[in-house]
Amino acid sequence: MPDYTDHYGPEGLLTRGTVIVVPGRGETRATYARLGKRLAADAYRVRVIDAPVVEDGGDGGTAGPLTAFADRLAEAVVGTAGDGTAGADGIVHPVVLIGADSGAAAAAALLGRAELPAAGRPDALVLAGLPGRATGAVDTWDAELDVRTSCPTHRTTLTQDSQVRRGSLSVPIPDAVLTAAHDGDIDVPVLFLIGDADPLADHEALTRTATSLDRARLSVVRGAHHDVLNDLQHRSVAAEIITFLETLRDELRPVLRVETSSW
Repeated sequence: MPDYTDHYGPEGLLTRGTVIVVPGRGETRATYARLGKRLAADAYRVRVIDAPVVEDGGDGGTAGPLTAFADRLAEAVVGTAGDGTAGADGIVHPVVLIGADSGAAAAAALLGRAELPAAGRPDALVLAGLPGRATGAVDTWDAELDVRTSCPTHRTTLTQDSQVRRGSLSVPIPDAVLTAAHDGDIDVPVLFLIGDADPLADHEALTRTATSLDRARLSVVRGAHHDVLNDLQHRSVAAEIITFLETLRDELRPVLRVETSSW
């Protein structure tokens, strides 16, 4: 059985790009079925891979876990080749990596490494719910769900998935990974997504990180919790991602400009 889940665009439409989704702590690929289908409906090739392991660096360093993640990412990207609308490498560009929680931290840390194989280097990043150093230490599953989301559908999806690792938000992400994620020199466009009700986020640190990069946008989602890609506002969040993908295809030139508005 493959260690990824694919979502394809509507038949007859040219593929507009490739999206690799990386789950976070405790999550499975099934967690992102709704997001994958929605992005694929706009003619993007979406592949959801397993969450990276970032907790077992041994000496606290980033080399081992990030190297393993880089290898899996390169395999996932190369494995999408052959759509018939691809470039010279057989892959449909732009290739955009969407990471959530520890997936976002690993992706951000990885992009600062010069030795990342070219095959696995995305053209842009979406970093959702990039955590700070706070942990989600909770006593019950309902309390963990409250940290994650207020969306009843997402709460049910997490609860009914026997592969979801409950209590995983209490496992801290190594400082070395978080430091690399927040302080790395990411040289591709980045869309940061964070909920203003996310108790695990360090909003000040995230603002500093976003403003330190040449091509970055920080979008704060009103009322959203830690699982910002899957909270009640998931439709608006998906629309923000699609807007980013479409803008990326046109050299970061916005398609729409508000000329006047009363709201």
